[in-house]
Amino acid sequence: MTEPFSWSVVVPTVGRPSLDVLLTSLVEQDWAAAGTQPSAVIVCDDRPFSATLPLVLPELPWPSRVVRTGGRGPAAARNAGWRSTTTPWVAFLDDDVVLPARWAPALARDLDAAAPDVAGTQARLHVPLPPGRRPTDWERSTAGLEGARWATADMAFRRSSLEQVRGFDERFPRAYREDADLALRLRQAGWRLVRGTRTTHHPVRPADDRVSVRVQAGAADDALMRALHGPAWRTLAGTGRGRFRWHVATVAAATVGVVAAVAGRPRTTTAALGAWALLTADFAGRRIAPGPRPGEPGAAAEWRRMAWTSAVIPFAAVGHRIRGTAAHRQAAPWRPAPRAVLFDRDGTLIRDVPYNGDPSRVDPIPGAGESLLALREANVAVGLVTNQSGVARGLLSRAQVDAVNDRVAELLGPFDTVQVCPHGPESACPCRKPAAGMVLRAAYELGVAPWECAVVGDIGADVDAALAAGARAVLVPTEATRPEEVRAAELVAADLREAISLVVPAATGAR
Repeated sequence: MTEPFSWSVVVPTVGRPSLDVLLTSLVEQDWAAAGTQPSAVIVCDDRPFSATLPLVLPELPWPSRVVRTGGRGPAAARNAGWRSTTTPWVAFLDDDVVLPARWAPALARDLDAAAPDVAGTQARLHVPLPPGRRPTDWERSTAGLEGARWATADMAFRRSSLEQVRGFDERFPRAYREDADLALRLRQAGWRLVRGTRTTHHPVRPADDRVSVRVQAGAADDALMRALHGPAWRTLAGTGRGRFRWHVATVAAATVGVVAAVAGRPRTTTAALGAWALLTADFAGRRIAPGPRPGEPGAAAEWRRMAWTSAVIPFAAVGHRIRGTAAHRQAAPWRPAPRAVLFDRDGTLIRDVPYNGDPSRVDPIPGAGESLLALREANVAVGLVTNQSGVARGLLSRAQVDAVNDRVAELLGPFDTVQVCPHGPESACPCRKPAAGMVLRAAYELGVAPWECAVVGDIGADVDAALAAGARAVLVPTEATRPEEVRAAELVAADLREAISLVVPAATGAR
């Protein structure tokens, strides 16, 4: 395989034990037969920042790193992962798949065979089911991945295609519809998606009795798909129609029955509740019929699950759809224009004076005041995100940091949010750049989504913090910027005015 086909692996995870199984199966591939190896392995730790135990990876023979994304969902985690790489191809693997022995050579053939207009090549998923009985409802749901179009459990994308459509839409917060949305946008942009020759195993994850109710939250994502792609989105995405119309009828029958009972209309009550009972029984029967038979292991527990969840699911699905429709009724195409720009302080807005606690030594970078004013006049919020490890090292007090920040605001104008990390690099805190914490906290305080932010800074840690948070990043190099940081950055500007023109063109009059 030639250099243009170099590739990286990105694995979004919530810390399941299956992650080690996946990475072990990756290490044990026949790399000599493949003729290529990943340039890097990026594991995106999407556990909430409140998770205190670090994610420990097994020893890998390739450069690897963990990017913490704070529990914002697989779309955000995958975006943070691929934007942290530089290779022409990115192979996304879910943390619960297992790679068979000949996976790597087959992936190499798939990438080598990809025509220039191919954006992605998808694996053929195999879901092993337990022998000796019919599959449960949850097992059948997982087995549906075998025929699913665009499933990203194992899918390699051409980096240039992801850049063109700006990656996954992070408004999809769970592993549902985010892959179909990406596929539709890629195809609308003129790309093709193909099914490759490689096979990947996708075991059925353990699940509790409530899983079929919880997954109804995806009905809100269906509402987002309709808002973005129109009423025919199911046909375009090849997803099938589902049972939502029947769920609406079931909820309507129950509602009419309850209202009629309160109003003292017994005949209407009987008819409506009878319709609800028949619809619920039909739904339960359709779920029970393909499952375990009496006498097969787990049959009694499965029938019990199907009985009560079939009564609950219609109400959950309709409720989530109403919530999604209300939330996304004015959804704009991904990716919305920035509503906030967050700046690093030292080296970006002011001259870098190491561990400065003296406000009189604050010296703004030429053009900083004008650039911030242009953003404010364009109704774009302005924030400050700064590492101040001098506090942890005992070289500064927090009061001195605040005094310097006050002087910066006096010279450059007020900031809508100011975020300071006082920890040292050894603390492994979630706020110190390159971690995403300060960017996410700033977005929260400003009332905007992380993807509606841009971060401007002078070193790679600023860029990495933006990418981990799902924000845009612009690097404005200085003498402190390493050459490899410049090469890795997607957007590089000569000065602050150019940086702003790249993310908010209207603020500088750029077109």
